[in-house]
Amino acid sequence: MTAITHPRRVIQQDSNWQLWMLAGLLVLLLMISASSGAVSIPLSQLPKLLFSPRFETGTEQQLWQSVLLDMRLPRVLFGALAGAVLALTGAAMQALFRNPLAEPGLLGISSGASLGAVTAILFGGGSLMVLAPAAFAGSLIATALAYHLGKRYQGIAGLLLAGIAINAICGSLIGLMTYMADDNQLRSLTFWSMGSLAGGTWSLLGMLSPALLIISAMVMRHWRAMNALLLGEREAQHLGFPMKAIRRKLVLLTALLIGPLVAATGGIGFVGLVVPHLVRMMLGADHRRLLPAAMLGGAIALVAADCLARLVAQPAELPIGIVTSLIGGPFFLWLLISRK
Repeated sequence: MTAITHPRRVIQQDSNWQLWMLAGLLVLLLMISASSGAVSIPLSQLPKLLFSPRFETGTEQQLWQSVLLDMRLPRVLFGALAGAVLALTGAAMQALFRNPLAEPGLLGISSGASLGAVTAILFGGGSLMVLAPAAFAGSLIATALAYHLGKRYQGIAGLLLAGIAINAICGSLIGLMTYMADDNQLRSLTFWSMGSLAGGTWSLLGMLSPALLIISAMVMRHWRAMNALLLGEREAQHLGFPMKAIRRKLVLLTALLIGPLVAATGGIGFVGLVVPHLVRMMLGADHRRLLPAAMLGGAIALVAADCLARLVAQPAELPIGIVTSLIGGPFFLWLLISRK
């Protein structure tokens, strides 16, 4: 007698298999990215270099080990963390506002963080210890402004309109500061605005990772409310979800995630916009699986983009924001056309 498998269990098994597939692909890309660059490291040597004591000075393995442990590994892990957080916030904003074009930039959160970072570069010297708090403060101020201005209107329209206005104001202030900058500051502003993972170090990972992972887990806890929002905001409230409080909390958590990340990476676009769409096409709209899959997808996208940025123009490297925009922009247009 053949047992009948429940359709819901079949769907869950398929989704779990796809999540494991994404996790495996991420591990493979991390290994490829860690071994690729101006100094090429054989993939077969990675386990030995990772788990052996430091080799003697002057040997080829010692060079590989120094490049891998001191430069490449913290950079690719930081790229995976940044991509995961960007994609998660994009998926959460798209669910919260029931808008496929929503991302932290839509509410002015990214612009506020950028304005804080640019102010720090211009007046504070541009070190990360100044840049990160300034970007964090900028994102929080922009979020508070968007919330207080937007709550004058019912629904999400007020919040979106306030975000558009804040984006315009922050953009004009950033332009004014760029105009006021001297040559050195202008060079720093230009490179920062194009995005980079070159600042990824063990100390930066140790400083950002615990907070970002804990806040990401807090965002993912609201997957039930995001699923209820698929039916509509009023229906979600009828199901017992306090949407005003949840919206306020998710927007604040997004600001807490985006502010320090923007300070460390600069401008990296399209990951938070495109990756959730791709994952939604593959796994459907159930946010219990969509959110972790978006994190894995974002990590894969940014690690791959960083690897490409380091390989295309060796021994120099392209700014990663240019790579993500060059690939993400046309890809997003293709998504829009194909869905139409």
